[in-house]
Amino acid sequence: MLFDKPNCPINQKPENPFIQSIKATFKGLWEIFRGFLVLLIIAFIVRYVVIQPFVVDGPSMQPNFQDKEYLLVNKTSFLFSSPARNNVIIFKYPLDPSLDFIKRIIGLPYEHLEIKDGQVYINGTKLDEKYLQFGQKTSVGDNAILDITLKKDEYFVMGDNRSGSSDSRAWGTVPKINIIGKAWFAVVPFSYFGLIK
Repeated sequence: MLFDKPNCPINQKPENPFIQSIKATFKGLWEIFRGFLVLLIIAFIVRYVVIQPFVVDGPSMQPNFQDKEYLLVNKTSFLFSSPARNNVIIFKYPLDPSLDFIKRIIGLPYEHLEIKDGQVYINGTKLDEKYLQFGQKTSVGDNAILDITLKKDEYFVMGDNRSGSSDSRAWGTVPKINIIGKAWFAVVPFSYFGLIK
C-alpha cells in the first residue's frame, strides 16, 4: 500500500501559522529594504560620480542660459575625451574653489588667443561665435588688446553675455583639474527643458 509523504518529519509538529505569517512578513520587508538600499546606492553613485545639479547664478551666460536656470552636469563627459571649444562647462573658480562657475570654452591648450577690435582670434583666425547675440562685441576692459598663449591643460573661458561676465579676461585661465563637467540637461524652467547642445 502506498502512502503520501508526510509534510513534516515524524514527531515534528507543523509550524504555527502565525509564526509562518510573521516570517513571511519579515522576508517581504527585507526584500523591500534590500531593493531600497540598491536604489540608494545607485542614486549616490549617480549624484556624486555621474550627474551633479547646478543652478545658474546671474546673467553671465544670457541669452543661452538664464539666471536661476536648473541644469544637470555630466561629470563623466571628459573621462575619455578632452574638453572642446564651445563646450559649456561647470568648474571650480580658480580664485575660490568653493565656488562653481558656468562658462563656455573659447581657447584650448597651446592655442594663441587674441581679443582685439571686439573680436576673438584663435591662432590668427577670427572665431565664429554664433551663440552670441547679433552685434555683440568682446571687450577686454581698459586694455585694447588681450594676447595670450595657453599652456598645457589650460582653458580660456568666457560667458555668452560678454559685457556682463567675469571670466578668463579678468582672472585668467581654468586648469583642467578644476573642470567638474559639461552642462548636459536643462530642467527648469520647463521652456528650456531638454538636452543642451
